Amino acid sequence: MISKFANVPVDQDTTIIAQCESKFDCYPVLYQKWIWDGIAAESIIFANEDIPDLTDEELENEVKSSPIFREKSQITIKKTDGFTFVNFNFDVL
Repeated sequence: MISKFANVPVDQDTTIIAQCESKFDCYPVLYQKWIWDGIAAESIIFANEDIPDLTDEELENEVKSSPIFREKSQITIKKTDGFTFVNFNFDVL
């Protein structure tokens, strides 16, 4: 069986440090740790088909309630064709 996350896009200059498929609340997700342009961060990636009714604010609140979210971390949300990336825990290297 092919993973629904097999075609998640990766920016050319991004290095994926670690990733795994998991569940976040009731949603299947791809979790990634990555480095890009001297910044390290984490992403929870949702398939758009799994979250058709969730707003960006709801997604942000879901991630903020997670134990892996560091208090006061910024969150960015990036939508692509098929996937929504919720990025957080940014560190300058």
